[in-house]
Amino acid sequence: MLCEQKRDGQLQHRSRNITPCPPYEKFSLTDWSGRAMTVERSSIGLQFPHYRPFQQPIFLDRTMQFWLRAIPIYASYKICQLRIQFYSKDSREQLWEEQHEWAADKVYSLCSELGGFFLKVAQLIGKPDLAPKAWVKKLVTLCDSAPPTSYSIVKCALEYELGSTVEDLFEYFDCKPIGSASVAQVHRARLKGAKKDVAVKVQHPGVEVLMMNDIRNLRTFAALVQCFDLKFDVLSAVDELEEQVGLEFDFQREARSMDRIANSISAYYKARPPVFVPRSIPSLVTRRVLVMQFMEGTPIMQLGDEMARRGINPSGAMAKLAKQNILKSLTEAYGHMILRDGFFQADPHPGNLLIMEEGKVALLDYGQVKEFTNPIRLGYAKLVVAIAAQNPYDIDQSFKELGVVLGKRVESDPKSYMQMASNLFDTKLPPGRTRAGPFGEDALLQKVQVKNFPKDLFFVLRTIQILRGLSVGMEVPLSCVENWKNIAKEALSVAHEGQNTLH
Repeated sequence: MLCEQKRDGQLQHRSRNITPCPPYEKFSLTDWSGRAMTVERSSIGLQFPHYRPFQQPIFLDRTMQFWLRAIPIYASYKICQLRIQFYSKDSREQLWEEQHEWAADKVYSLCSELGGFFLKVAQLIGKPDLAPKAWVKKLVTLCDSAPPTSYSIVKCALEYELGSTVEDLFEYFDCKPIGSASVAQVHRARLKGAKKDVAVKVQHPGVEVLMMNDIRNLRTFAALVQCFDLKFDVLSAVDELEEQVGLEFDFQREARSMDRIANSISAYYKARPPVFVPRSIPSLVTRRVLVMQFMEGTPIMQLGDEMARRGINPSGAMAKLAKQNILKSLTEAYGHMILRDGFFQADPHPGNLLIMEEGKVALLDYGQVKEFTNPIRLGYAKLVVAIAAQNPYDIDQSFKELGVVLGKRVESDPKSYMQMASNLFDTKLPPGRTRAGPFGEDALLQKVQVKNFPKDLFFVLRTIQILRGLSVGMEVPLSCVENWKNIAKEALSVAHEGQNTLH
């Protein structure tokens, strides 16, 4: 049996006797549907002893597990909000810290034990600019740590999807995944006759139906929180998330998106791209398997350790400059994708970022991408220019064009208008604020209601929030608005020239 394991930086050949898996169809892997989880529960439990989705085969049980965990967490915060009214300011801070510590353990357990879509929730909320420190410390470990599917099933999947045996396709194949996330896991391999390694992305069986069920539970919970706490149209965001996550299971779409972005960045920046994007191997892409170029680098979460290993002080001036260059490159790439192309990778969480030699950045995972229509792209460009100019009335006009509706008129409180715009659409927080979360006593989302937030903007909002989390976590202040304003002006100028040419 061909199987190779990476040890001490080298790929070593290893023989391994794997229990033959049942016929591929027995797991319903032809459609990888959730039905297999109930029809073949006992046999699948043996084949997937460590893969959480198959330990929750009945959706009713999984739904109950979610609500039995989520409601106590939410209720504890409501009780804490009532209790702090009777304490001094110093005592309030202590109470909040204790509350966050307790809740962090509960949220971590919910996300890690249920897995599925809740791993994505952990990635979304576990950022230092959004969540309390206790939450971030716990949830940051879930960026790329979903339980892997066993190699015997991965082998069946590969051979079924690609129509050849692993031995015929690959010179070697590392049976231990280099990463496992909520949707898929990635293995390192080398194709027969090739000189460079490839990354092989294989979808977890049954995960599509399971995750869509998770999103429906989350939508109900979001409606509850929006009703009593958040002055933000969070339901539109969840609707957009549901639509986009449903597309994430099509790896052929992902390959097209990845290649399109790689071509765009290469064409514009020539030999000096701000980020490196892998390209697919077209003949080895199916709906559930994606073979692509392998990108060698250090995960951004391990950057400090790698610097220390090389004798660089992670807190020193050299490290700070390196971090600034990394964030600037990443921000430049997103300015190009969003404002010039209107087509962008919408999930730059730390698990999708590698730091290559000489500080170059590799951007991975194109399952979540978003395409803007020209009116939305140009409307957003106007908003970037307005925020950079700190002009509340231009911000208000851009909000109207884009469909963002706040609960305040700009004339009544122009300062709050500008702060909310920065809070939503800039990586640099307004002065005096260290977190954008909704539960603080002076949180902007408690003061200024967002009555309507167009779902088309949710993924640019999410991207900015993730970039902000990186900026805060790396302790490198950076404003995407300042970095994007010239790109935005260029996009508007090109559009204006195009209109004049037509006339």
